[in-house]
Amino acid sequence: MQGFMDHMQGVVSSEAMVLWVLFLLVIAYVRFIRRKTRAIRENQQVITEPSDHMGDTEIDRYSRHIILREIGGQGQARLRRARVLVIGAGGLGSPVLSYLAAAGVGTIGVVDDDVVSNSNLQRQVLFDEDQLNMPKVFAAQKKLSALNPFVDVLPYNRRISGENAAQMIADFDLVLDGCDNFETRALVNAQCVAAGVPLISGAITQWEGQVSLFEGDGDNPCYACIFPTAPADGLAPSCAEAGVMGALPGIIGSIMATEAIKQITGAGKLMRGEMLIFDALYAETRKVKLHRNPECPVCGAGN
Repeated sequence: MQGFMDHMQGVVSSEAMVLWVLFLLVIAYVRFIRRKTRAIRENQQVITEPSDHMGDTEIDRYSRHIILREIGGQGQARLRRARVLVIGAGGLGSPVLSYLAAAGVGTIGVVDDDVVSNSNLQRQVLFDEDQLNMPKVFAAQKKLSALNPFVDVLPYNRRISGENAAQMIADFDLVLDGCDNFETRALVNAQCVAAGVPLISGAITQWEGQVSLFEGDGDNPCYACIFPTAPADGLAPSCAEAGVMGALPGIIGSIMATEAIKQITGAGKLMRGEMLIFDALYAETRKVKLHRNPECPVCGAGN
């Protein structure tokens, strides 16, 4: 009898051990799934179609737009439906993002892999000291959501690259590029041409900035038509190397945001085939005509 009891106790202990191991495996699997889900959420943003309906609060918020005959209620509805991707949350990105969010652009994606640093605060007015060392895209999301809770801000905490550019750009109606290096600009332009997405490009250095709208649609030039190759070393130094006057990105970024609002609403005349150049040191503005290159390797016969 004692032997039987010892045998049964061993069986029960074995079954308990098996159940305990199974329980631990289930817990480990659940944690694994949660980690994978979290990683997917961090690397993929879900873009939803915003409604055309605006409540009384939104109508009051955008009333100064709505009374403009060039925008009106229909134009504001287009802004609400628009999906705009902003490359770079730095000097140009700060005013671009602020004014697009304030204008009521329904979905704003922001791509940047940098964190807020003390040297940014001289010109990147979207951020403050409480956000130092915080990824710029999340700092921007927090500020923009507080500025306008009716817009959806999608943070992409990464560098845009050949692996993700095509999929990312294809999800949006318009791209604004304010990055600080030629390689990224060339990549963004090529993917915009491939996806048929208009590109508003801005650049700044020291006291001067420039803005243009590129489409590369067969009639208008793309960025590569004008800048087919990277500038020689030292010819186009970064802001960190050459310096930049703090208010300049606010001026150029505001012009970029203005062109975006016009592009979305259909207001006014756009800078297709033109480049606006602003010299803050001498308070001079000029426009230059841009021409398409039929042999362009991106949008022409050379592709």
